Amino acid sequence: MADTSEPHLPADESGDLPPDSKLTRTKRAWARAGKFLTGRVARPEEDRLPPGQHLVRDWPVLDLGMQPRIALDRWRLDVTGEVETPVSWDWATFRAQKQTRETTDIHCVTTWSRYDNHWEGLATRDLLDVVMPRETARFVLLHSYDGYITNLALEDFAAEDALIVHSWEDKPLTIEHGGPARLVVPHLYFWKSAKWLKKIEFVVADKRGFWEENGYHNHADPWKEERYSDEE
Repeated sequence: MADTSEPHLPADESGDLPPDSKLTRTKRAWARAGKFLTGRVARPEEDRLPPGQHLVRDWPVLDLGMQPRIALDRWRLDVTGEVETPVSWDWATFRAQKQTRETTDIHCVTTWSRYDNHWEGLATRDLLDVVMPRETARFVLLHSYDGYITNLALEDFAAEDALIVHSWEDKPLTIEHGGPARLVVPHLYFWKSAKWLKKIEFVVADKRGFWEENGYHNHADPWKEERYSDEE
């Protein structure tokens, strides 16, 4: 029989439970609903490369024809919409957040994949702890400094290995690859991992972004070859 009890909250060093708060209540609600259980999937090595993909050693550069240069003293990340605590971070505040390292693969809809990329940045789940999405939040819109927009279901944004990264292979993320900071959602085709991240907007209803409006699949699962909208 499934365990339907509420998850236990950790005790502090005195043995007392932490005080109840909107954050702990929200996390218990997420746990009861089974939210944010998608994302990283353990796959045998022979299934690591999605269908229709080929491996590359380099990292090809793809963009909309503009690579915005954002000085670190002018960079900001705004998190808005259906959240309890909106934030507007400068670079120092962003870098002061909890840091996470992940090693993940990249799968591009143009059929190339690159294994074992080493990232460092803010885990999206840690961002959720800060801003606390409301129960009405169902989707996320990612806005970039070049005007690009893409959309994600909240569950995909909150995947276990999703990050807002500032470093790749122990070096600052370069401009051509989306620096100073970009999103990385490894379990979806890489157009969902918005470069030059400027704003994260939590919304009630889904809204297609640039490529989704121009013929690409709304979800973008590489293992299902969700490349184009006529396959939805």
